[in-house]
Amino acid sequence: MDTKVKVLKFETVSFAEDVKIEIRKIFAKKEIDFQQLCVLNPWVGNLHGEIVNQLLEKWGIPNSEVDCIASHGQTVFHAPKIQHKIEKFPNATLQIGDGDHLAVKTGIITLSDFRQKHCAAGGEGAPLAVYGDYLIFSEKDKNRILLNMGGISNFTFLSGDLNPEKVFATDTGPGNTIMDAFVQKHFGIPFDKEAEIALKGKVSESLLSELKKHTFFKGPLPKTTGPEVFNLVYLEVALENSKTKELSREDIMATLCQFTAETITDCIFSISENTLPSEVFMSGGGMHNPLIVNFLQKKMPNTKFLRTDDIGIDGDAKEAVLFATLANEALGGGETDFGIRKGVPSVSMGKVSFPN
Repeated sequence: MDTKVKVLKFETVSFAEDVKIEIRKIFAKKEIDFQQLCVLNPWVGNLHGEIVNQLLEKWGIPNSEVDCIASHGQTVFHAPKIQHKIEKFPNATLQIGDGDHLAVKTGIITLSDFRQKHCAAGGEGAPLAVYGDYLIFSEKDKNRILLNMGGISNFTFLSGDLNPEKVFATDTGPGNTIMDAFVQKHFGIPFDKEAEIALKGKVSESLLSELKKHTFFKGPLPKTTGPEVFNLVYLEVALENSKTKELSREDIMATLCQFTAETITDCIFSISENTLPSEVFMSGGGMHNPLIVNFLQKKMPNTKFLRTDDIGIDGDAKEAVLFATLANEALGGGETDFGIRKGVPSVSMGKVSFPN
């Protein structure tokens, strides 16, 4: 519990549209052009290196003063056993953005490919937030949940007695992944800013009920999922099965917001209904969605909902901070003993790439 973090500089840099187009050719698809995968891996690594170099120059920080880079990479497919259901194959996940290329481009030691060790040690490769959450956000006598609402929603439960064996983390289901894909296709915008579109619609109980029928929600915890499962194809099937294909786009968006919010609270109640957290700290794009946040607050009226900003970590920077923490623990030889439990192996993570 000696690890401390302070954010000195932070900036979100979006990929250019041409980069997004190339990644989408293989993202979350079972059948792909393997040459595309082969060339994207080093290309994305080089792009990450260029971004690091540009930001360090902008901030006036020499590359030589940076001890290491922690690079998550770009996830292109996530396939835990609960999803692929092939007994002889292990949990699997794949991120591109080669660490060697990043290290050479920047001249900085780079740690990358964190999720492979998690899978090798019996985990599903996610969620990894639990490791940094425990080290950074635990506080004596406060039961906390760190709720990340990114493409997929997940949370970490932190016990107020600081016992690492009571730490619990799981994916809850979709976050913004279906909503973002829907507005990109039907409105030509990257996301529904502050739920402006969804606020104009009404929730369809028929569609909502159909969306919640997936076997993922009935499976044992902890578990992981991804856009390989929750995507526009899943939505189209649900619309067909619930006979709601004539819904307005606004009603569909309102229902997707409710889908995300309800599956989050369903999961939280399933593990801690008798000991609900006193505080929930939110991060990820979903924290900017008033429909989702308002629903969470109504379902858990005695819980204080905050952002990680309120304890010194910008909510949009949290994922970067967590992977920086993983890199620091790996280089420092640290690991936290979470006991022998499914989904939380006590391992250090990250492969080291040297610049020369």
